Amino acid sequence: MEAAGLGIFMISACVFGTLLAHPSSPFFRWLLDYPMLQRVLMGLAMGSTAIAMIHSPWGKQSGAHLNPSVTLTYFRLGKVRLPDAVFYILAQFAGGTIGVCLVAGLIGRWLADPAVRYVATVPGPSGASAAFAAEMVISFILMLMVLTTSNSVHLAKFTGVFAGALVATYIVFESPISGMSMNPARTLASALPAKLWTFLWLYFTAPPFGMLLAAEIYVRLRGARAVICAKLHHRNRMRCIFSCGYGQERTP
Repeated sequence: MEAAGLGIFMISACVFGTLLAHPSSPFFRWLLDYPMLQRVLMGLAMGSTAIAMIHSPWGKQSGAHLNPSVTLTYFRLGKVRLPDAVFYILAQFAGGTIGVCLVAGLIGRWLADPAVRYVATVPGPSGASAAFAAEMVISFILMLMVLTTSNSVHLAKFTGVFAGALVATYIVFESPISGMSMNPARTLASALPAKLWTFLWLYFTAPPFGMLLAAEIYVRLRGARAVICAKLHHRNRMRCIFSCGYGQERTP
């Protein structure tokens, strides 16, 4: 489920990235003079995809981490057992890579075009230091939001919507700085076919650091017991494999 979730997310990223950025696309020609609008459309596409994955039956079952940094953070918080964390992370890397490869098999020539470049995440003109800082900040904000809302009685049901909204917002405003990843598996999935290794370290360190820092601050402010479960969507009767504070016998 985690592999399929990130795989679908990457398929969506590749398809919409090609439609909006390839020079032969009519959408690109219409948006050539409006780069902000181009990012808005990409943000809406990917934010909607994230919301759909989180609220899908499989997202409700797995918890819809779809990101090794999220899984690692919940492991640090004691909500995910080590074997589950390992297999979640392996599945996320595999799923993201397979998603990109599937699209490459269908539209490889267009996806490989330098204007699209397998929707790879690379630092913008501000350089690697700015990209590292930006990735840490956006990852920190996302995880702090997830912990705050998912553990709130009144806000928990909106966690997926808030997460999707942040993804869309980051693509619009932050992507020119770092490409907007927040996700080592998402970055590697594009880097493998694109053969872009130079800044891979950045996307493997900044997102988990940012999310772990958010978790540390949340626990210091609210206490470890305030973290109820590792699912982003709790209001369902799907089986939970985590150290869930809601209990298996009732809907939270």
